[in-house]
Amino acid sequence: MDLDTLYRRCVESWATRVAAVGPGQWEGPTPCADWSVRVLVNHVVGEDLWTVPLVQGRTIEEVGDSLDGDLLGDDPVRAALEAARAATAIVAEALPAGGTVHLSYGEERLAEYVCQLAADHLVHGWDLAVATGGDPRLDPALVDEVATWFEEREQLYRQAGAIGARVEVADGPQARLLGGFGRDPGWTTG
Repeated sequence: MDLDTLYRRCVESWATRVAAVGPGQWEGPTPCADWSVRVLVNHVVGEDLWTVPLVQGRTIEEVGDSLDGDLLGDDPVRAALEAARAATAIVAEALPAGGTVHLSYGEERLAEYVCQLAADHLVHGWDLAVATGGDPRLDPALVDEVATWFEEREQLYRQAGAIGARVEVADGPQARLLGGFGRDPGWTTG
């Protein structure tokens, strides 16, 4: 699968789950320790909003704190879907030419950044689904692509503190991917 398709499909999977969040579910717990559903969605919306200026060549310093705080406002679903649309549009436009983006750790290839974003949307989509009673099944093709990419990066993510300790599981590719990202595939709100 080409990278733009992978990214777009991971974001679409995320967006479908956001659109299904009920009005009374925003303060509920998620598999991400200390994050409510609203905080989780705000995190991903922040990533989507950062995508546009970073892909356009701006630096973190140039963007500054303009994307800090609550990015969801009174209509979190609308905010999330608009941010996702803007991010997928800029990635589709820029990805064929390649290039680099400026991240917190320095310059990174655009393709690598897009892989990071795809993985985050896929895994956080699962987080959101299990937190809100949605369908926790992830598309096996997306799981396979993200797992293949993540295999070489898992220890780097862990050393950087971006993910928790590996949860050892043996029951399928999705569970192994989630375990690699520090998720307990059996997590529930109860």
